[in-house]
Amino acid sequence: MRNRLITIFGGTGFLGRHLVPRLAHRGARMVVISRDPARGRHLQPMCAVGQIVVQRADLASEEALGHVLRGAHAAINLIGILHERRDGQFDEVHGELPGRIAKVAAQVGVERMVQVSALGADPGSKAAYARSKAKGEHLVLERFPRATIVRPSIVIGPEDSFFNRFAEMARFLPGLPLIGGGRTRYQPVYVGDVAEAMMAALTREDVFGRIFQLGGPRVYSFAELMRYMLDVTGRRRLLVPMSYDLARLQARFMELLPEPPLTRDQVELLKVDNVVEPGAPGLGELGITPTPIELIVPDYLARYRAHPARVARL
Repeated sequence: MRNRLITIFGGTGFLGRHLVPRLAHRGARMVVISRDPARGRHLQPMCAVGQIVVQRADLASEEALGHVLRGAHAAINLIGILHERRDGQFDEVHGELPGRIAKVAAQVGVERMVQVSALGADPGSKAAYARSKAKGEHLVLERFPRATIVRPSIVIGPEDSFFNRFAEMARFLPGLPLIGGGRTRYQPVYVGDVAEAMMAALTREDVFGRIFQLGGPRVYSFAELMRYMLDVTGRRRLLVPMSYDLARLQARFMELLPEPPLTRDQVELLKVDNVVEPGAPGLGELGITPTPIELIVPDYLARYRAHPARVARL
């Protein structure tokens, strides 16, 4: 991979911060496309001088995409959103955009493409998020048949928006909601393992046109994950079951916030387990041993730990 050019879309985010150092260590050159190139400053120290360029690009323009993809050995698409700011945005970002990148990548002679999707991508889902992810997969493989799709479950790590989010909520709230009783099952996967899966997709010969489902070594219910977070942070909080109907009603109003903590579409996602299907290719097929969350989470949740005296008074 030394001196090969890799174009990474959305490379300044959570996944990019773990993928870029690995590519840099292997000697790759990178063009990182970001809506806010200033966010790429934290990537520069990880790379040799001239090894990385962070820039904007007009993602709606095939001509602009051709400019940043021409001469690249591989394209990696990490772009994703958790909620829509307007109707149809999931479809634009998770569906049409990956398909456009794949089309242009094939036209300009890119050899490999890696598309990050999501576990639970399903064209028949009631959740627009899951439908849009499935559409993106379909368009990518249709236009770039050699592409590799990775579908992670909840991605956890120091900057994640899962454990950090709920640990922050537990600092101030007396209780945390368990939507649907907290029975939805998840298979959290370490962000470093997802980055290693993408590295494997850039080098192995048995990955073309395949979909890999990425999950950690253990399945947990949402309630179990909340209890684990509270145990790690040393806090006692009520875990309050909440029906899907009540959650959906609350989400209707939360959606009005600039960064909604819950949307009606997310409530639909919570009705379906987010685990690797039995027999599906995953981390093991890519030569990666999944990392238990117990080896990762306590370190980065340490900053949320309650003061011992305060815990004693509860």
